[in-house]
Parts: sequence; structure tokens; C-alpha cells
Amino acid sequence: MEPKLNLEKIEFFNLFNALNITNDVLLDLAFESGLIVRKRTIYPTDLLFALCLESAQGTVSYNDLAARLESDTGSSVSKVSVWKKINAQCLIFLKKVFELVARKKFLKVKHEPESLLFNRIIVQDSTIIRLPQRLFDDFSGVSNGHSTVCNARIQAAYEIVNEQFLSFSIDSYSKTDYQAGAELDLEKGDLTLRDRGYLTADEIQRHLDLGADCIYRYKYKLVLLDPKSEEPIDLLALLKKTNRIDLVIKLNNKSKTKVRLVALPVSEEIANHRRMKAKKENKSMPNAEYLELLGWGIYLTTIAKEIVNGDRIFTLYKLRWRIEIIFKSWKSNMAFDRIHNVSKIQLWVILWSRFIMIIICIQIIYTPCRLVVKAVLNKDLSLIKVTHYLIRHPQKIAGILKELQNDPCKPGPIIAIMARYCCYEKRKKRTSYQQDLSAIYS
Repeated sequence: MEPKLNLEKIEFFNLFNALNITNDVLLDLAFESGLIVRKRTIYPTDLLFALCLESAQGTVSYNDLAARLESDTGSSVSKVSVWKKINAQCLIFLKKVFELVARKKFLKVKHEPESLLFNRIIVQDSTIIRLPQRLFDDFSGVSNGHSTVCNARIQAAYEIVNEQFLSFSIDSYSKTDYQAGAELDLEKGDLTLRDRGYLTADEIQRHLDLGADCIYRYKYKLVLLDPKSEEPIDLLALLKKTNRIDLVIKLNNKSKTKVRLVALPVSEEIANHRRMKAKKENKSMPNAEYLELLGWGIYLTTIAKEIVNGDRIFTLYKLRWRIEIIFKSWKSNMAFDRIHNVSKIQLWVILWSRFIMIIICIQIIYTPCRLVVKAVLNKDLSLIKVTHYLIRHPQKIAGILKELQNDPCKPGPIIAIMARYCCYEKRKKRTSYQQDLSAIYS
């Protein structure tokens, strides 16, 4: 039986059609993944629609999915029938849909006329989500004599130049950031921006070997060597003497990797905020040397001084904050912090359904809308506000795409309304992401 289409679902699949992903393509993916062998009561596109919309709203129970399917199709669906469909084949189907959607670019990002410093700028980070304790053996977490907490670590890599996601992964809490960092595919001309958790000397050497560049925040107690004598450098003493540093040092690995050390003093306000945060997050009082070093922004980079000066290293690294904003948009608007007592397979299905909605909201809707709103209205769209708007008004998504198709250089009525509610407030002290983005051009 062909699926019944209500208005909301028509708009949802108009989105896929706009991306040249037809109903027949989705049906072929369902057969390839083994989700269906022959047409049954629960049609695969109905299930995809229900999973994407329900997962973006919060917890997803079999009962909720069954009710959504019955409302959409007009056919009675039991939660047992849904339970039978939420299986490994369903997960394969969702991953195939995700890969297809993630490759789509609704509008090509148009760069400013200046030449790019790097082919790709990749920001990578992880975020932790709390899981039910029944999944502790699969994902681990924190366990002591008083309590047991199960967590998963979600890794994401986002490419800033083309504004496109490169990868997602759902890993055990015990898998560290530096392990995940070594798995990222790098290309010649790339620049990666990562936090200290990804910093290893061998990973910096991997960038150099592949013709890529990186910028890391300095990790306390990382051994830095004098490039000539190869004796350890007293970083704090050097900073007290010169206040600013921009020199080549060596790392204490087998290759004795050469890397550029850049240090700039930060304002007293920022330094005090860092110290207060360090005291709050550490179980014991941080030592005096560590607290004093927080008065500087200290970076390790492979970028030569002749290409980018020290001040611009700081500006470039600020772009790493983009991945933090992306995570915040997930947790604030897509209920990533709300996972009820699900099985492992149900968890994976929920998360991959959410990843599909993330690609739709951020990569397919936000990016082209950001460009046209900036060009015509001279306003900067907020990623968090746009995600919030789209999750609350999913029926607007297909209409926005239709407006972009009709005239990608002019905001239509829906985009203009979205811009009214989803732009940054005027700031006096801090720059917006769009303003910082100019740092990627020479």
C-alpha cells in the first residue's frame, strides 16, 4: 500500500526532492539495507519521517512512533510492529540516508574574492551525552563506590570553508579525543583547529608529513625543547621575561618534531575567568605555575611566521568555537541530553535520525540562508536561533528551500521572517562568527 501523505509529510519529502533524493531512491536504500524485503504495513519513508521528527523533539518511544505513524498514514500500527522495525537493518538504512543527504550541497558556498589561505579548515571536537545505566557495558562512563554513570562520546568534524560536516561518530566514553584525532582523514592544504585533548606530538608530525597545518592550545606540562640544545624550556620564566613569544621549538617525541610556539598575553578579565574555571573544575587546587600561565594565550602551530603572524594565529583559532556552538545548538534544540531507558540499537537509531536533522537544519538550510541574509539584509544569522526556529517550525523547511531555488540571491518571505527572529543581537565587545570568518582569507 502506498503511504498516505499529509501536508506536513509532503513538505518533508519536498525537501528530499529538492535535494534530488526521490521517494524511489529512499525505497531502493530500504531494500539495499534489508529494512524491507517486500512492502509491508510500515512503509520505510513513513518510518524515516516519524523517526526524524520525533527524535528531534526529544525522547522517542515505540508508542510515540506508532502513534505518529497511525496519524500520518491513517492505518493502525502497533508498537510491537515498530519495535520489530527498529533493528540493525533500520540503522543501516538511516546511515545510508545520512550519507546521501550529507553529500548534498543545496547551494555552493561563494567565497570572497581574496585567495584562501587553506583548502579546508577543519574543526573537530567531542561532546558527552548521558545514557541509561543499562548501556554501561557498551559505552562505559564513570563508576565509583557511590554511583555509576553511563556516557557516550560523540565526535564531529566540521569543515568551515565549505560549511560542511565531514564525519560523526558515537564512541565509548573511554575512547579519548587524541585517539579519535588520529583517525581523521587529512589532505594536503588542510588546517585543523582542535582543543588540547587532541594534542600529541605524533599527531602534529602527521600533519607535517601530509602537508597539512594545525593549531592547538598548549597543554600544561607538555615538554617543550630548545631547538638547538634540546634541553627543556621553562615556559613561564620565558614568558615573564619577554611577555610575548613567537619562536620555533622542538617536541619531546621520537621525531623531535619542530613546531612554532606562539604566546600572547590575555586581558586580566579573561585570565581571571580561566583561573576561576580551573579551580571549579579541578578536584584539587591547581598549582601556582598553572594558574599563572593562564594569563597568556599559548598555541602550538605548524603555520610559518611568514604566512600568518602571531595575532592572526589567535584570530584563526577563535574559529574553533564554531564546533562548540554546533554542539550547543544540538543540546539546546534537539534534545541530545534527553535519552530515556533505551536499548543499544534504539539509541543508535535515535542518534542517527537526529544526525539527519542536523545536516538538514545546519548544512542545507542555515548555510545558504546565512549567505543571502548577509548579502541582502546585512544581518548575521545565529546558528542556535535558526536551529531552534526550524525544530519548532519544521513545516517551514521545504518552503525555505523553495524560496532559495526560485531566487538564491534574494530572501523570500519565509527567510525574511526567519531573519527577523534569528539574527545576532548587536554586540559592542565581541565579534560574531561571520566577522571572525574573514580570518580564513589572506
